[in-house]
Amino acid sequence: MNLSRPNSNDATLTFNRSKNVVPMSGICSRCIDGCRGNCEVFRATFRGREVIYPGPFGQITAGADKDYPVDYSHLNIQGYAMGAEGLPQGIQVGPDTAIFPAVSTETEYGWDSKVKMAVPVFTGALGSTDIARYNWEHFAVGAAISGITLVCGENVCGIDPELKLNKSGKISHSPEMDRRIEIYRRYRNGLGEILVQMNVEDTRLGVAEYVLEKHGLQSIELKWGQGAKCIGGEIKVRKLDRALELQKRGYIVTPDPSNPVIQAAYKDRAIKEFERHSRLGFVSEEGFMAEVERLRGLGFKRITLKTGAYSLRELAMAIKWGSKAKIDLLTIDGAPGGTGMSPWRMMQEWGIPSIYIHSAASDFCRKLTERGERVPDIAFAGGFSSEDGLFKALSLGAPFVKAVCMGRALMIPGMVGKNIAEWLAKSDLPKTVSQYGMSVEEIFVNYKTVKDIVGENEIENIPLGAIGVFSFVDKLRVGLQQLMAGARRFRVDHMSRKDLMSLTEECAKVTGIPYVMEAYREEAEAILNG
Repeated sequence: MNLSRPNSNDATLTFNRSKNVVPMSGICSRCIDGCRGNCEVFRATFRGREVIYPGPFGQITAGADKDYPVDYSHLNIQGYAMGAEGLPQGIQVGPDTAIFPAVSTETEYGWDSKVKMAVPVFTGALGSTDIARYNWEHFAVGAAISGITLVCGENVCGIDPELKLNKSGKISHSPEMDRRIEIYRRYRNGLGEILVQMNVEDTRLGVAEYVLEKHGLQSIELKWGQGAKCIGGEIKVRKLDRALELQKRGYIVTPDPSNPVIQAAYKDRAIKEFERHSRLGFVSEEGFMAEVERLRGLGFKRITLKTGAYSLRELAMAIKWGSKAKIDLLTIDGAPGGTGMSPWRMMQEWGIPSIYIHSAASDFCRKLTERGERVPDIAFAGGFSSEDGLFKALSLGAPFVKAVCMGRALMIPGMVGKNIAEWLAKSDLPKTVSQYGMSVEEIFVNYKTVKDIVGENEIENIPLGAIGVFSFVDKLRVGLQQLMAGARRFRVDHMSRKDLMSLTEECAKVTGIPYVMEAYREEAEAILNG
């Protein structure tokens, strides 16, 4: 098993000098007095806690690269040479009708009030980070015109520089939250929705009340955690007065900006940044049920929950309590984390990896269902980036999983499209792009399609990052259609665990998906003996 070295990684801008490295510690086998660096221990010697995080913080996304004993690549997709499930009734099944463009990738989630999406994928929580704020227009418009749900993450109101609170300490005005909601809604085509996420601080500030009263949102998402970290979300701020402002709003800010010693170090430029942290969430069945009822009492039609790579105990709590509360969607995120804003070692070493926690979730959902209990609709998250990952997740979790939550994979197209616009403006296109042309119409294969969706008069207002997101989602859609057609599944709700095989016996043990040499063995033997 190839595990990550704990003392050097491109994400933390560190590296080993020696060709030989101690596997356990990641320290060079021969550490020389006088070495000029730049391993993690070397850099932490003078920058301390800064080295905990990937960098430059706020300017990158980073994904943990630990290689686990079993992951989704250890599953393969079954293919069949007969049959077709999910074609419209009345259509005669055959080679002229069971073609891959006939596959429907539409999905829906919700206990009673359903939300439909064009493709079974939605964004990860894009919250208070600089990456989300700077690129929001690209992400939001791209998700809206693609017909998928967009998750607006935690702490957006709490860090809004123009935030105004009333006498009760609740939000009365948050231009940043207003901007985020309005941009998505402006281009929403009737599919998907915007989900605003809440953590401890969001609840205290009255985020739910604000987005309901100001914008009439029908859905809200509670957050227990994510696959990247087991602590609350954080960002970094580089100005003392901003750190003091966030501390005054109730956030944990470290090092303490009100401490005169820290202020002196900041003045001397030894301390260049502060961390703003959210609090750890504490859950109980009574508290969870009460909060769901409170939100419903406010007027929300749909309540969703995002939980992370916690222990199997917390996984069971989320599924069981979600069932009792009749929540509309439970998103289960697995390790390793993919973000640029989490402690790097935590991203690498904490939590249950995706395929393990997703397999357990499937098992738990099945047990409750067999007892006559209805479970919430489920979404899987944790390292997905391609159509084969979508197929495997939907099949592994069938029939409970309705969609896959993607983080970095849906952010990258937004940033690439934005950068292409900047390169075009400077006549500085890299060859990777200019090989397709020198104009927007030539470069973006879906430019005309997006123009047809938004109209002749609106296309000039669509950022290129949004067209990038649309193009990426379109690739996922078509690729998924092809894989589903090969498995003879023409609708998402017809996908099945039988359409997967485990490539190793260890994978079979973890997932419950039959080993490749055992899958369909009985059917094969029956044919041979017939």
